[in-house]
Amino acid sequence: MAATSSFHGHAAAAPLSATAAGPLSGRLRPPGDKSISHRALILGLLAVGKTTIEGLLEGDDVLRTAAACRALGARVERLGPGRWSVDGAGLGSLLAPRETLDFGNAGTGTRLLMGVVGGHPITATFDGDASLRKRPMRRILDPLTLMGAQVLAEAEGGRCPVILKGTGDPASIEYRTPVPSAQLKSAVLLAGLNSPGRTVVIETEASRDHTEKMLAYFGATIVSEPDGAHGRRIVLEGRPELRARDVIVPADPSSAAFALTAALLVPGSDVTIEGMMMNPLRIGLLTTLQEMGARIDVLNPRIEGGEDVADLRVRPSQLTGVEVPAARAPAMIDEYPILAVAASFAKGETRMRGLAELRVKESDRLAAVADGLTAAGVENRIEGDDLIVTGSDKVRGGGTVKTHLDHRIAMSFLVMGMASQQKMTIDDASMIATSFPTFQPEMERLGAKFGA
Repeated sequence: MAATSSFHGHAAAAPLSATAAGPLSGRLRPPGDKSISHRALILGLLAVGKTTIEGLLEGDDVLRTAAACRALGARVERLGPGRWSVDGAGLGSLLAPRETLDFGNAGTGTRLLMGVVGGHPITATFDGDASLRKRPMRRILDPLTLMGAQVLAEAEGGRCPVILKGTGDPASIEYRTPVPSAQLKSAVLLAGLNSPGRTVVIETEASRDHTEKMLAYFGATIVSEPDGAHGRRIVLEGRPELRARDVIVPADPSSAAFALTAALLVPGSDVTIEGMMMNPLRIGLLTTLQEMGARIDVLNPRIEGGEDVADLRVRPSQLTGVEVPAARAPAMIDEYPILAVAASFAKGETRMRGLAELRVKESDRLAAVADGLTAAGVENRIEGDDLIVTGSDKVRGGGTVKTHLDHRIAMSFLVMGMASQQKMTIDDASMIATSFPTFQPEMERLGAKFGA
């Protein structure tokens, strides 16, 4: 099956508004973690045998990765809601895809599978939607070319569409990442899997470590050790025997963030979020909200699928502005839009430092967040790579926010509308399906009020 056959372009824009309603109450299990879902499919592709996955996020981004794995030789089947199986092609045995791998909006799937293709003797074309075509791929392609892959074609600045010719004998390299990026680190490690030697990645700031944990879970020999004040040195032995495993996907902290923040801001709310991943490299938002005074009780901590998880009980809180250090950015890079919304309702000033990476996400998230706050009457400014928000217990709201095809901008400003004096409208809700397909009905079940 070709990677493009199940998909079509973005639907027509679908504006959506959120209005302040009564308290939010009930229990919510957010969608499966997007990072784990991508990696479970990819490791299933590279392993020998049948991998079963429970709780897979069935958003468009992950479905694109599933289709790409199919095109590369795996047998990928949906067994039921969130239940999937992957019969792996096996490391070193991938097929060259017959058609372009169309990743839609999925930056993670694109970059990780560039690493996989880069370490195999096949050629593949990577492409996606208008948003993905704006995102930089050069930082991924540079180390892959050091390992022996060739970029046969690319759009300006190393952007998609990219034609990548991999190598069946990747050079083992020691690579120091220029920016803290789990996608960059993962691409190098995935290419290094098929190397006869040892691949080393050094980070000065530790990024999320799901790839390392899952590689070890599937049988790779990989060691991660502290390096410097905040960094890691990761060493992977090449050509392991990857064995199929069963994976339980924990709830995505980046998706849980919206209901969590809404429950803090809407008076009278009492919401329990079930099974959220508590990996220390993913809970920067939780840490920051607790510093701001949020009432969040951590209940029933446990381990599922090799990751720490817990349930969170969240109730309304009077938040106070804080300074968020740049070193925390890798642990919450996707949560700054919703943190900016929380900061809008906090007493005093919240300064979020070191947000350069936000400029190259699905949109220029830094500018998009600032524009949305301004539309809602929230005082804010950008100084260099810092965002400063001056909060108030009464946020005016109103206006229409341009989402720039960015699902996290869309959901963040809908949450603002649940607690602001006037409704908040976003220009397009269609792309929310990339990460949280059930966002609207799940939030309505808790008590949120949406309209056209």
